[in-house]
Amino acid sequence: MLRPIREKQVELEMVSIDQLVPEDHMVRKIDEKIDFNFIYDRVKPFYCEDNGRPPIDPVMLFKMMLVGYFFGIRSERQLEKEIQTNVAYRWFLGLNLTDKVPHHSTISFNRHKRFNDTTVFQDIFDDIVLLAAENGMVGGRVLFTDSTHLKANANKHKFVKKKVQVETQEYIEELDKAVEEDRKAHGKKPLRKKEKEVEEKEVKVSTTDKDSGYMYREGKPEGFFYLDHRTTDMKYNIITDVYVTPGNVHDSRPYLSRLDRQRERFGFEVEAVGLDAGYLTVPICHGLEKRNIMGVIAHRRFTPKKGLFPKWKFTYDKKTDSYTCPNGSTLTYSTTNREGYRQYHSDPSNCRVCPFLSQCTSSRNHKKVMTRHVWEESKEMVRENRLSPEGKLLYKKRKETIERNFADAKQLHGLRYCRLRSVKGASEQALMTAIAQNIKKIANHLTRG
Repeated sequence: MLRPIREKQVELEMVSIDQLVPEDHMVRKIDEKIDFNFIYDRVKPFYCEDNGRPPIDPVMLFKMMLVGYFFGIRSERQLEKEIQTNVAYRWFLGLNLTDKVPHHSTISFNRHKRFNDTTVFQDIFDDIVLLAAENGMVGGRVLFTDSTHLKANANKHKFVKKKVQVETQEYIEELDKAVEEDRKAHGKKPLRKKEKEVEEKEVKVSTTDKDSGYMYREGKPEGFFYLDHRTTDMKYNIITDVYVTPGNVHDSRPYLSRLDRQRERFGFEVEAVGLDAGYLTVPICHGLEKRNIMGVIAHRRFTPKKGLFPKWKFTYDKKTDSYTCPNGSTLTYSTTNREGYRQYHSDPSNCRVCPFLSQCTSSRNHKKVMTRHVWEESKEMVRENRLSPEGKLLYKKRKETIERNFADAKQLHGLRYCRLRSVKGASEQALMTAIAQNIKKIANHLTRG
């Protein structure tokens, strides 16, 4: 028998807000296992102690922001509405059923005014990493690093072209010293000191978000993007570092400095790292060797000129410091250039009568030139690491950790697009997303006991 539902909207009931939140809700696990009082110490310098109106509780403010990142709520306006109607969110923030939810502009004001040009988001991220380490969730021995692109809040058709200075690489001084020592060891005169020339390049600059970079990579979308360079620990896939750059910055540029920051900040004794093929550069391989770290980096196959022998067909002999071609002829050392490459030349008289000449070189003087970097041995060591049983295991683990971490960030926490403009805004979003992911992992782990 059909019966109409009684009107219950006006009924009065004696109920506790705690009764309305499911026992297995994520906010219960987080509230039970994470003590957010450390935030007071981080934000205390930004509040006046004896003047002005009483502020909104800073812990509530950050917990409001975290609710948005926990559950992928992209808009602060929408976040305010969700908290108004969601009992679990109210319970997590310490609000009663009738308490007024802080206005969404409060979050914006604190971001743009109170916390602008501060390290508060980075400091809170570091505190969460240290909390994970205290609970045995971070080993600091094996780290995986990669980057992912974030769509900037900018139209790719609205830009101007500008000439900008090319930043000098951090390792240039060390490389110059290595080149000088290598030339001396081979009996060559030192290179003349070259006056520093300001190198410039033309780039597209967005008229909407000037900090973003125009990205054009094979297999990637084209437009204005940011790159989130992220590192995770192998033990429980806790994110240990987040660093945002414009989309036109190469993955390898900030890597070594961010690795050193983690070692200094958290006291990591890093033994091995797993990296994608974008990090397979001679400076990174050399930097890892200097730090006594086993580098496992994916191989990037370079296609030689069609019809010519690939480089691996030529065998290098360390004792004689020479190359041997497929026909058995020797390529001897000639010089070391400013870029750090040794040059090895063949004897044209032998090459002219060689049956493999057409497959070896297309030069008019019939001379084959091979190059080898002064730090090439470091790169070869990384290749050997990749082919070792340990290296294969580590690289397989890389796909299961850092790749999955990025997928969760984009699919569940809204990191696919930038909510905010500028590098500062993108960094805040990336850090808060990582904080939310780490907090969820810690809460779940401690709940399981």
